[in-house]
Amino acid sequence: MPLATSLAIFQSCNITGVPKSTRCAILRDMAKVRKAERRPPLNKTHKLKRQDWAKKYLKTDFSKVLWTDEMRVSLDGPDGWARGWIGKGQRAPVRLRRQQGGGGVLVWAGIIKDELVGPFRVEDGVKLNSQSYCQFLEDTFFKQWYRKKSASFKKNMIFMQDNAPSHASKYSTAWLARKGIKEEKLMTWPPCSPDLNPIENLWSIIKCEIYKEGKQYTSLNSVWEAVVAAARNVDGEQIKTLTESMDGRLLSVLAKKGGYIGC
Repeated sequence: MPLATSLAIFQSCNITGVPKSTRCAILRDMAKVRKAERRPPLNKTHKLKRQDWAKKYLKTDFSKVLWTDEMRVSLDGPDGWARGWIGKGQRAPVRLRRQQGGGGVLVWAGIIKDELVGPFRVEDGVKLNSQSYCQFLEDTFFKQWYRKKSASFKKNMIFMQDNAPSHASKYSTAWLARKGIKEEKLMTWPPCSPDLNPIENLWSIIKCEIYKEGKQYTSLNSVWEAVVAAARNVDGEQIKTLTESMDGRLLSVLAKKGGYIGC
């Protein structure tokens, strides 16, 4: 009974009259409270495209793939609230409540083999359309990282990005092609597939670190500094574990006939 209440679980076992505190104490030995994961629905076309993608890249050397993505971090965390255990006699910490949420910072990064590229901060107030996205890549990824790589590295690297409008537009595709990232060097990406991008797991690691113990931030600069510090603490072995998970992800997609790999 995923996401059921303790009362519903006990009632399904024909057990009544047990106090909530006792029910929770018993359940903690065998389960834990979690929120449902949010995912876009997959229709038949989506599943077929995911299967085609998995078949196409099944024999790919994923150590040559640069996985990229953006994430937004806010001052108060993903949910704007926090909960956790507090000792008896202790008061719950006070959390700031903002009328407009305080805004957030958009962060771009990439991972390849055991290396983290970035993170790079999108300038506050900039909306990433095709033109600003390409200019952002030019100023950060290309000038600060890619140009330092050898010719053989550039020849073999495959660039992955999702199908956000600013990424997949004709303008951006043509611009990347002029940079030499085209055809087989630009990975095709199936729709509705965040579960296939290992950098999503990196975002989870960073967010768990910067928002641990319900931490909040008072400025966009301070939350950005926290992101940078958390990223620095992610070592090469952690990144390698993520990028080396791709063979298993592809096989899971095929085994589940295009379904989400976590289901």
